[in-house]
Parts: sequence; C-alpha cells; structure tokens
Amino acid sequence: MEIFRHKKLQLAILSGIIIMMSCDNRTIDRPNILWITCEDLSPILGCYGDSLAKTPNIDRFAKNAVRFTNAYATAPVCTPARSSLITGVYASSMGTHHLRGVVPKSEKIKCFTEYLRQDGYYCTNNEKEDYNFLTPEQAWDESSNTAHWRNRKPGQPFFSVFNFMTTHQSQTRYGSEKLNKINMTLNEDERISLDDIEVPPYYPDTPVIRTNIAALYTQVNIMDKQFQGIINQLEEDGLRENTIIFFYSDHGTGLPRGKGYLHDTGIKVPLIIEFPDKYKHYSPVNAGEFSDEMVSFIDFAPTVLSIVGINPLNYMQGDPFLGKYKKSTKEHVISIRDRRDEVLMFSRSIRTERYHYIRNFFPHRPRMQRNFYSELTPIRQELRRLHIQGTLQSEENWLMEDSVPVDELYDTKVDPNEFTNLARDQEHQNIMESLKSKLFSWMIDTKDLGLVPEYEMLEQTKGEPPYEVFMNTLDAKPILELVDKIGRGKQFISDFNIALKSKDPIFRYWGATGLAALGEEAIESKELLNILLNDSVPYVRFAASEAICNLGNFESGIAVLSEGLEDESIVNQLHASQILMAVGNNAKLALPQMNIAIENLKKTGADGSQSFDKHRAWYTRENLEYLVSYLSDQ
Repeated sequence: MEIFRHKKLQLAILSGIIIMMSCDNRTIDRPNILWITCEDLSPILGCYGDSLAKTPNIDRFAKNAVRFTNAYATAPVCTPARSSLITGVYASSMGTHHLRGVVPKSEKIKCFTEYLRQDGYYCTNNEKEDYNFLTPEQAWDESSNTAHWRNRKPGQPFFSVFNFMTTHQSQTRYGSEKLNKINMTLNEDERISLDDIEVPPYYPDTPVIRTNIAALYTQVNIMDKQFQGIINQLEEDGLRENTIIFFYSDHGTGLPRGKGYLHDTGIKVPLIIEFPDKYKHYSPVNAGEFSDEMVSFIDFAPTVLSIVGINPLNYMQGDPFLGKYKKSTKEHVISIRDRRDEVLMFSRSIRTERYHYIRNFFPHRPRMQRNFYSELTPIRQELRRLHIQGTLQSEENWLMEDSVPVDELYDTKVDPNEFTNLARDQEHQNIMESLKSKLFSWMIDTKDLGLVPEYEMLEQTKGEPPYEVFMNTLDAKPILELVDKIGRGKQFISDFNIALKSKDPIFRYWGATGLAALGEEAIESKELLNILLNDSVPYVRFAASEAICNLGNFESGIAVLSEGLEDESIVNQLHASQILMAVGNNAKLALPQMNIAIENLKKTGADGSQSFDKHRAWYTRENLEYLVSYLSDQ
C-alpha cells in the first residue's frame, strides 16, 4: 500500500512536470505582440512613396515587414475608432460613435486584451485609452505613461501598446517661427523645405499653407525617431525575434479634409507589420512587399486573438486577417462619421479596392462646419480668410462649400484625390447602387445607432449599455428608408409629412430634418412644422425649428431654440446650440439666452464629476461664445 502511494505520488509529480513543460513550451511558442501607434497620420511615409517624408527608421523597418496599402480606420476621429480597435465591435453598434460621448459598455463585449490576459499574456498600454466607455480594470495589467513589457514576469508573453501624440493635430499647428526653432535642433537633411512641398489641390498655395504642411512633416520626422526608440528597447531585451510588431495610426492627418472626413485623407492609414522568422507563416506576403488586402480597424481585435491561437468571439464584427483563424479577403470596408465635438454629423462610407461611396445624411450642412478645436489649425484659418476675400479658385473652394452632396462616388484608381463625384454619372449607377445596398444592409444588420438621435439613445437606455438595449429591439430598416429620402428632392415631402405625425419621435425628428434640408421648398409643410414646435420631445422641436427658420419664420423657431438652451439635458443644450449655429445671423434673437446659458455652462461639472457631460458642456459653451462674438459684430 505504501509503495502504491509512492507510485501515485511519483505519477502526480510527473504529470505536473509535463503540464508545466507544456505550458512553458506554449509560452515560448506564443508570439509577443507590440503595437506602435501614432495619431492623425495618413500614409505620408517614405516607405509608402512620399518623397517629402523624412522617415528613415520606419522605412528601414518596412524593408523587413509587410506594408498594407488598403488599411482603413472605422472612423476618421479617435474615440469611435479606438472603441472599435479595442473591442472588435463598431462604435455605431455600441453607442460610442459620438466623439466624447461616453456610454456604458455591455458586459457581453470585452476589451480583447481581457482574453489575452486570461490566456497568460501581460498587457500594457502607454498610455492613451479614449474608448468612449470607461475602461474595465481587467483590460490592462498596466495603463499609464510608465506601462511597459519590462514589468512582466520572466518569460511571460506580452501585448504592449505605445502611442505617440507627436503627429496629433494639436502638435502640428504652428507657424514659421516655431518651425525654424525646431529645425535648429534637426540635422540639415531632416529639415523640410517649403519649396519642396506639393500643395494638395484642395488648398490654395500660400506661405501659411506650406508652413502648416511643413510642420506636419517635421512632426512625422520626430515621431520616426520615437518609433526607433521603442524598437531599440525591444532589441536591447533580446525580444525582437519573438515579437510581431504592428505600426499604424488612428486615422488620417489632422489637417482639413483629413481628420473628421470620410474621404481617404481621413480614413486611410499606414499599417506595417513585421513578422520574425519563426512567425513568417502568418505573413500574407514576403517581407518587404506590399499587401493590397483590405483591412479595417474592426478586424484588429479578432486578428490579434487569432495570432495567439484564440478563436475570435462570435459577437465581434470584424474578421481576422492573420493567424490560425484567418478568414478570406474582404471586398470592402465601412467607416462612420457622427458628432465630432460640438458638430452634428451623420455620414457613412463603403470602400472597395477601387470605388468609394459616401452617403451624407445632413447634406444641408457646410463641408467644413465650424469646430472650435480645429479652428486653431492655420490652414483652416487661411481658408476662411481667403474665402471671405473671395480669392479661392475652383477646387481650392471645395472645403468652403455650404452644402455637401447627398451621394458621393469616387473611382480612386483614376481620381485618388476624390474630386470627381460620379454619383450622377449614368455609367456608374449600377456600381453606386450596389455599394449603397451593401452599406445599408450593414447599417440594418449592425443596428446603426447613428439613426437614433443622441438624446433618444440616452433616454431609452437610462444608464444601461446601448448595445444591450438596442441590439435586439431597434428596427433600423424603416428609419433608414425614411432617412435616405433626405436631400433627394421635393418629391418626398409627403413622406416627411407622414413622419411628422408618427407616434415615434425618431420618425418625427427625421421627417423635420428632411424638411429642413429642403429649405424654402418645404413651404407646404409649414403648418405641420408649426405644430411640432410644441412637440413633447426636445430634439424634435429643434429639428422643426430649423425647418421653420429655413422658411423665414425666425421668431418662432429661435424662441424654441432659446428655450432649448435652458433644457436640463446638456445633450439637448448642445443640439439647440448647433441648430442656432446653422441658422446663422438670425440667431441674434437668442443673444440674451445665449449669454445666460454661457454663465450656467461655466458651472457644469465644476466638481469634476460626470466628465462626459463636462465635455458636452464645454462644446456647447464654445458654440455659444463664438456665436455671441460673431453676432455682436454683425
């Protein structure tokens, strides 16, 4: 019996050793994954053929890596893009699609790093999160400006993110004086010559424009050095041969027509991935080559899981493009645009390798709406100055147009600048309708919450995750059928009038918005719109107010918007302020209420609580302060 017990003990010990050895071997076999990311950067790198870029380190890295030529952000601004990156779910499905509009995240949806951590990975983030939901504690072992793979246990595999703000919009908007100072710290061959800059056709060629572009490229050069700094640390630790390295940016450049726009300048990003020799079998092409495969941020989470051998979760809306569970190549990618700071937007795009279709659901808004944060950019200021002077020529005036097309279709093969809109070209109707059909099917299938006004989304959820509330209840198809009529002409007035009488405020809102887009052509709906000025739902009243103002009845419309500035909901205050911005000079009637609202907004969130409401309050105040200043000068 004693011998039996000893044998049993020996077998147990032996089994334990085998399990430990198998775990150790698995740990050794599993790759480390390093994300080096930057902000607000299109593929303006030397390795992508940009002759102006001074990026020797990234270029050298690319020679032993794969460069993706069709990588796209899910949104042209950071928080909705990052929301999709960390979860593998579109922001428009989670309710995280509005910039700085924090909502609860569903417990059913995890940050993909939570699965990595459960599988033994050490996960670090240095340091930006910005997901539009509160980051769960389980997401990271470390998330701070000191987070590093070096803090893990010996031999533990890691997933680490290092994010550089160097190319962010806020870091590139300086003039010649600062540019000269920075150049004094750079080698002569690293300096950007203003004479070498090729000004895009959508900008006028002026010294201010050239200097702002030079500032961007200068920051790219600085970021290139920071990139190499992380690579050096990896090599110092002897880890490069065990680490798959991603380099990418969070969306297009922070210059006008980049960040915030669904054109390639806003959503197309560099993506370079290096596979060490032991992981070459994951690579889609040979080292140093280009891959034309279409990939989207929505695919990044399932791809990382696939690389480490974890089967991506069923709720994830992207497809792994690398690893054990790799799926076939995509035919298209989809991107979204919604509220950006204080600016109300709603557009969707679908991009194939050649064609790009964009649907703008607020066609009656200017191409470059005033946005406080972006107005600090020198190019924006220059465009506005020259527009007032009336000296912008042809394509230079593109950003200053006071409306946008309902449909945009571009053949990017022959028109990489996306200037020739083929939406009305008879030869391209089949292509456009096919892309539109796929886009709309996606909106319906994913329960696109861009169809639900922000206030309504928050009201229906009452603090619960929008994903859980709407995923099984939102019937998006009839809403989208109505919304698609916006901007398509007077023949749809009867549809909008019917919507105004709906019991559902979402339909009443979109009906009024459709009439607002028609302007004076909606005169036959004036009586119905006047009734809606007393609607029980604030955002419906605001949409009706805009339509009434567009018919020339400013007094009653402005009165409703003025009351909106006193609403208990900061979301409604923001909405009302945006409609006042759209109304223009006639918003003067609301000046007294604007001044009162500004003083009240200064107190909102002063205790530091409800930070997401503080953001909305700040945006509203900036809207109103600009309007007061502008209207007082008129």
